[in-house]
Amino acid sequence: MTFMETERLRLRSPAAKDAEIMFDYRNNELCARYQRGQTRDFAGISALLCRHRDDTLSVDADTLVAVALKDSDEMVGEIVVMPRDGAISLGYTFSYRHHRKGFAFEALCALIAALHEAYPDWEFISFTEQENFPSMALLKKLGYQDLGYLPSMESHAFGKWVTPTTAAEFARAAAKGVE
Repeated sequence: MTFMETERLRLRSPAAKDAEIMFDYRNNELCARYQRGQTRDFAGISALLCRHRDDTLSVDADTLVAVALKDSDEMVGEIVVMPRDGAISLGYTFSYRHHRKGFAFEALCALIAALHEAYPDWEFISFTEQENFPSMALLKKLGYQDLGYLPSMESHAFGKWVTPTTAAEFARAAAKGVE
């Protein structure tokens, strides 16, 4: 199922044909070094793609979105939409073969806009490793604000459309790590 298209990309359900590409980039150090808990073995990736092939884009459950080139349908990366308690968190990994081409920005812009239109009262909060400067720069370019480093999660938090209460909660949590 195609969720949406951009100028160059198709955001769609994952398919079995994506397994080799996902296996390749998930096992490449450029892509894997900042990822926690991702399935990396081929059988696990194939099972993951099979489990998510019928996902719908909603806040009812996590959704795995395959990002593919519009002209060839070749997968270039993935975005996971994780809705929890009024907040949508996005996780993403893009193939090292397609870094620095603007695909992550293009895909995330479209996805964030569609999700915000469908769920305008939901906050968007994403987390990244403390050393993942490219991801931090991407989130800032997407309009996320820096909510600080959370020692309890060993992650840096970024938010968009967060309430003042949420921002204050993150500030308190980040301040605990500085004390």
